[in-house]
Amino acid sequence: MGTKLGNYKEEQAGYIKVLIGLLVLTAVTFIQPHMFLTNVNLEVQLFIGVVKAYLILAYYMHLKGETQIIWFTTFSLVIVATFFVIVIGFDVANFQYMDESHITKHIDAPVASQH
Repeated sequence: MGTKLGNYKEEQAGYIKVLIGLLVLTAVTFIQPHMFLTNVNLEVQLFIGVVKAYLILAYYMHLKGETQIIWFTTFSLVIVATFFVIVIGFDVANFQYMDESHITKHIDAPVASQH
């Protein structure tokens, strides 16, 4: 009975460490744009989000030792990234109607006369 209780205490300590890490990362998320690395906000915020997502998935959702789920997730992310590269790299870069686009076109509205 003593080993189960000791094992529970170790597991609980691990969860508390992850919780503290998540709280610190959340605080950094709010502090970072105003204090440091202000010229790369998007990259830093995305990195912090990925680290927080990993901690939640690995420890709270118990996926740390699941190799099959990790392989399926990695495969899915590679497919999504490939399609993003195709769309952004080829389709957006070769947009042939840029001058005729209604989104990028500036409309000079007539000024109302004051009579």
